[in-house]
Amino acid sequence: MTLFFENARLIDPAADTETTGNLLVRDGLIREVGLTEVPEGARVIDCSGLCLAPGIVDLGVKIGEPGERHMESFRSASLAAAAGGVTTIIARPDTAPAIDTPESLEFATKRAAEQPVRIRHMAALTKGRAGREMTEIGFLLDAGAVAFTDAGHVATDAKVLSRAFTYARALEALVICHPQEPGLSHGAAVTSGKFAALRGLPGVSPMAERMGLDRDLALAEMTGVRYHADQITSARSLPALERAKAAGLDVTAGVSIHHLTLNELDVGDYRTFFKLTPPLRAESDRLAAIEAVGSGLIDVICSMHTPADEESKRLPFEQAAAGAVALETLLPAAMRLYHGGHLTLNQLFRALSLNPAKRLGLPQGRLEAGSPADLVLFDPDRPFVLDRFKLHSKSKNTPFDGARMQGKVLATFVGGVQVYSDNKEQ
Repeated sequence: MTLFFENARLIDPAADTETTGNLLVRDGLIREVGLTEVPEGARVIDCSGLCLAPGIVDLGVKIGEPGERHMESFRSASLAAAAGGVTTIIARPDTAPAIDTPESLEFATKRAAEQPVRIRHMAALTKGRAGREMTEIGFLLDAGAVAFTDAGHVATDAKVLSRAFTYARALEALVICHPQEPGLSHGAAVTSGKFAALRGLPGVSPMAERMGLDRDLALAEMTGVRYHADQITSARSLPALERAKAAGLDVTAGVSIHHLTLNELDVGDYRTFFKLTPPLRAESDRLAAIEAVGSGLIDVICSMHTPADEESKRLPFEQAAAGAVALETLLPAAMRLYHGGHLTLNQLFRALSLNPAKRLGLPQGRLEAGSPADLVLFDPDRPFVLDRFKLHSKSKNTPFDGARMQGKVLATFVGGVQVYSDNKEQ
């Protein structure tokens, strides 16, 4: 199929440009940008000056298969992703059981291949994500793993972690860690401070993140591993990250959209949809993280999509499960940063699309000839009120329920095939 997008506001984070023009897609690839004549037989899509950008590459999505399909399936996650402009899901291995063998990875890969969006998988760094014995990294790479992580399980044995880092370095594998000091953070529900004390909730100091990051960076320096911190949410962690990059370490970092758009005061009504890992931070931390994304110190914005069923959330705040769904709300929430004057669209899509694709060695995230035609057409200004029951995810645990949002996905394309439409004529 040949598609001709005309009169589009082209957001190209690789070229750092924002122009109005046309784009040609043929045989699943972007063929030409800026041409004026419509090729014969092409389907013309009038963008009417709305934004056309590379599809989002979402690094760190939990899908409930195998083991927790009632919370999220490959199908429901894919539909939510398409509706949110996410064209590539990078799935976490924190399933039941964990994806820690070539056989379990091959099962997940086969199930993922049936879906309308691209799904790539990370594998566990240690067996059972228990932090005691590393997985067969080489075999898992051969089976298609794009990175290795124990997700929210933080290894306490530095020797095991150093061996895994060393082995991963020899194979040039990317390791993704959750920087947190596990002893300090165990049992915490919020960030410590006056507000947490007033609410009577167990808290953890942001220094726990800094301590975990310091250990990880020291091991990365010792082993030379390709390292990515999944979430940097505290201002106190940023100087360490900056020093590591200045020293030439192969280090990148991400942050969730929730930590960029919400703060610790949002948990004031004890709404468990606001319970996250790590917990929401102070407003000063949120603003520091936004500034770090703008400067490029923090490389990636992700959804950190973590479905949870009603039973696990309808508990006292301290006992409730942590996490929130965000595949479908990632782009509208990111538009808050754009409309607030904090980040440009190019800065946002650099962190949402280009940087995660580059870090994983994927060809997505660009609007240039020869790149996959994974695209999102959206209206950055369209307002709406979010109704969680209209989300495509099986789980509805979003902190944005009932929130006024601005920015709507109109159509999503994967390999030149339209996988989502808001039912308006395109």
